[in-house]
This record gives sequence, C-alpha cells and structure tokens, in this order.
Amino acid sequence: MNRQAQEIEVEVVCQDTVWACPTCHQRAHLHDSERRRWRHLDSCQYKTFVVCDVPRVKCPEHGTVQVRVPWAEKLGRFTRLFERFAIDLMLECSISAACEILRISWDEADGIKQRSVVRGLSRKKDQVYKKLCVDEKSAGRGHNYITLVANIEPGKSATVEYVGEGRTRDSLDAFWKTLTQEQLTEIDAVAMDMHKDYINSTLEHVPGAQEKIVHDPFHLVRDMNDAVNDVRKEEQKALWKENDGSLDGTRYLWLYGRENLPPRWSARFDAVKGMNLKTARAWALKEMFRSFWKCEIREGAEVYFERWYSWAIRSRLEPIKKVARQCKRHLNNILTYFTHRITNGPIEGLNNKIQALVKKAYGYRNIERLKTDILFHLGGLNLYPGQ
Repeated sequence: MNRQAQEIEVEVVCQDTVWACPTCHQRAHLHDSERRRWRHLDSCQYKTFVVCDVPRVKCPEHGTVQVRVPWAEKLGRFTRLFERFAIDLMLECSISAACEILRISWDEADGIKQRSVVRGLSRKKDQVYKKLCVDEKSAGRGHNYITLVANIEPGKSATVEYVGEGRTRDSLDAFWKTLTQEQLTEIDAVAMDMHKDYINSTLEHVPGAQEKIVHDPFHLVRDMNDAVNDVRKEEQKALWKENDGSLDGTRYLWLYGRENLPPRWSARFDAVKGMNLKTARAWALKEMFRSFWKCEIREGAEVYFERWYSWAIRSRLEPIKKVARQCKRHLNNILTYFTHRITNGPIEGLNNKIQALVKKAYGYRNIERLKTDILFHLGGLNLYPGQ
C-alpha cells in the first residue's frame, strides 16, 4: 500500500510449470516473463492495481508470445471487472464525468469505449431483419449528414444496425452489401422518407422492394403542416396590405391537430377558422389528410386518397397542390403503410437520443467518434469483456 499515492498493489504469482501457446494451445517452453500492471476496482477509495510477472512462452508456430491472464483482455491495461464498471458508467453519463469518477484519462476511457464497440460488433451474428427504418441525421454544422438504419422488433427497443457517412445512395448501399441474399429476401418492410437515393438503393438491393418500401405518415403530415404555414404566410402578407391583422398570432394554431388544440385557444381558433380564409381551407385539407391514416384497409385508403387528392388539386392553393402531387407520385409506397403498419417513429426516437449525445459531448469534430458513440449507446451490442 502506498498511502501517499493512495494506491494499493495486489501481487499475483504464477505457480504453474506447464504452459501452452495462447493462440494454438499447443504446449510451449517457458521463455521469460514480463512484469505487468492492471488497474482494478478501487478498494476503500484507494486505486487498486493487480501486478504480475506474466510468463512468455516460445511456440514453434507463433514465436515468443505472452500468456493470457484470466482477469484481463489481451494487451489490456485494465481488469475485466474495471472495464465492465467503466462501460456501465459511460452508458449513464458523459465520458468526462466518467473519467472524473474513475480517475482515468479521457484517452483511457475512450479506448475502453472503442474496444467495447469493436468487441460488440465482432459478437454480432447474422440475423433476420423483418422491419427496418432508414433516415438521415445531421452530424454537425452545414450539410454534414449520417445515414442510420434501425431494426424494429415487437416488444423490443429499436437498435441502430448501421451508421454511414453522408446521405447518398452509396451511404445506404454499403449497408445492403453487408447482408446476405437470404437476409435481403427475408426483409418484409423498410420505412423511409421520399429521399430519392434511399429509394433507389433499396429498390436495387432488396428483392420485391416496390411493395416493401413504406413512406411513413410523420414526414408526410409534416410536409402538409409546412404547406399550411406557407399558405398562411402568403395570405398574411396580403392582409397586411389591407391593414387586416386577422392572422396575426395564429401561426401555431393552424399546426395543431383538431384534437390537440389547447382549450384556452379554442374560442380564438373557432373565430379565425370561420372566416373566409385560404389558410382555413388549407387547414381543413390538412386535417382530412391526417384522417387518411386512420383507414383500416388498403382498398379503403386508396378510395379516400383519390377523393382527398381531387379536393387538394382543386383548392387553388399551390403549396397544398405541391404536396398532393408528391403524394400521388409515391402513392404505391404510401399505401404500403396499410399492409405493413410500420412508421419511422422508432428511428425518430433514436434521432432524439443521438441529439442528446451530441449535446452531452458538445458536438463531435470527428465523425468516427460520433459513429462509435451511437453504436455504444444505441446499437444493442454486447459490450462487456468476457469472463
């Protein structure tokens, strides 16, 4: 014990006389030994280290190699128990906070994290993906994006299966190429927005993708909300020229769903909604479009959409007509929702968690560290060192 340095050393003595190569497990002659030191879990707030003269053996096939010890990973500087504790800690708090608690350097903590992700990925077995979500996420300032693929299983949390740089066709191609033909065939549905590169990549690699791609409601309803807001802004400018402030302060009222409008705004909204305004017509079409997603079967949804599309095209509201035409072009993969009932909701939830990671880390200058953190926290990997 070193009271001044607040450290404790535990000496381990190897008493075996017969050794084997750690790679091929053939009997080998003892060559020499090397004194090594591993950080272990603290004892009574003292840093604890395991110290041992580790034998090195001479193998005819692999040369002189060091024997593996049971309490640490190969070439590791920490015991397995310490790494498990460090991983649990970094899953709950920032890496800087973990360093302060563990009393290790940032580089040491980052090394534990990176090794755990590599270990987790190496343990992953080929699995059958039934339902996947594809989306992009901003990775920093400017037009820096990453492509995310998440796996959805009933009764389980969604997990990130792939993180690729950019949001191009090549970004998603790289994921499909990691799957076997059998895995690609077993995919039942892939939820995504209308990003052309993602659609083309999926059509090229996933058999029968034309009936498996699902454009989820979230992005489409968001587009309709944006269209309503565009109509409001244009109409508000026209009213201002006539000194009419009817639409002043109503921006967020039009974006609420009918059932979600706060009671305190009901009277105000009913008054402005009753006026002969273009924005009121745009809002009504938006609410009709939201009801479209409540259809129970695909055939009924198709009939409903054609009726709504006819109203939208004859509305003389260009932002609404633009969204309607977009939906018409992609109608087949909108209607697949009523077959597969899959949305991008799970991956949007993962995006929120990723944003929390970015905020906790005060941003990432290195895209590889962002990818590592995403897989560490959201990849569903077995991160712990072996027993």
